[in-house]
Amino acid sequence: MNRLFRSVLGLFAAPRLNVREDYAKVRRFQQHVAALSGPRYRPVYRQTAAEVGPHRVPVRVFQPKEKRRDEVLLFFHGGGWVTGDIESYTPACAAMADLTGCVVASVDYRLAPEHPFPAGLEDCFQVARLVLEDPRRAGIDSAADVVLVGDSAGGNLAAAVSLKLRELGHRRASRQILLYPVTHWDHDPATSPFASVRHHGEDYRLTSTEVQDYFDLYVPDHQQRRSPLIAPLMAPDLSGQPKTLLITAELDLLCDEGEAYGQALAEAGNEVRVHRVDGALHGFIALPRFSRSLREAYEVINAFLDEDSPVGEQHGGAGHPGQPGQSGLQDAP
Repeated sequence: MNRLFRSVLGLFAAPRLNVREDYAKVRRFQQHVAALSGPRYRPVYRQTAAEVGPHRVPVRVFQPKEKRRDEVLLFFHGGGWVTGDIESYTPACAAMADLTGCVVASVDYRLAPEHPFPAGLEDCFQVARLVLEDPRRAGIDSAADVVLVGDSAGGNLAAAVSLKLRELGHRRASRQILLYPVTHWDHDPATSPFASVRHHGEDYRLTSTEVQDYFDLYVPDHQQRRSPLIAPLMAPDLSGQPKTLLITAELDLLCDEGEAYGQALAEAGNEVRVHRVDGALHGFIALPRFSRSLREAYEVINAFLDEDSPVGEQHGGAGHPGQPGQSGLQDAP
């Protein structure tokens, strides 16, 4: 990238945050922005809630303007396990439904630091288990397939849910779409094994300091961070995972670890496609629909969804970066 282009992109860098002190402000800001766009998206979704042990997990189900596929995309939002919710991700989920022609079900899992690991993961796991067993109980018409989808921390949760479903012998999703996921535990430029952390850890949309702060809030116990349910790349056995589309952003500090996870999945015998969106920043899934990065990502996603994917069937091979208690779901009051 030439210096001029890098300087221009720098103008769009997110302001640096003290995540530990400002996470509540970020949540309020996100909710305010979502409220401004709420009326535009409200007609396309309905609200349900999953009974997970003693509490309920809100799930927002989005209908596409034109339903072209039978798959249900079960979506886990990003935000470092600390920010983000179904309100702030409503525009992104409405766009996802329209651009794929699929029903999208967005999970409002519990957030840290009020609810540190494993609370959010447990919410996502229990909702995924329920939807995979009986989509109708989620207020969704019977689906030919359930696809796990997540961006950033949500991509981390999707990968962890897939690992846990296999570990506990539950029915698994046949496919997962991981968008610039967190897959490793070390984001210190001095010690990280990934060049993208050093090259982009102080750049545009997300910094290494912010990621480390998110980890401190999500997993206060440093000894836990190498767990495969927190850092999926550390899993000793990645066999039996869903057919995977892994999309990374070139200018994202998480780029290399995401692609490393794709390679590790392929080496374990899973079918994997890895696509790097050149010139893209972290978080591009929330950009307006006319964004080049967003359009490119959905071209790849739609091609992936069009491929045949029998449930439970896995194949080897990887794509290359740059190539295209008792649970139940009830209607919320």
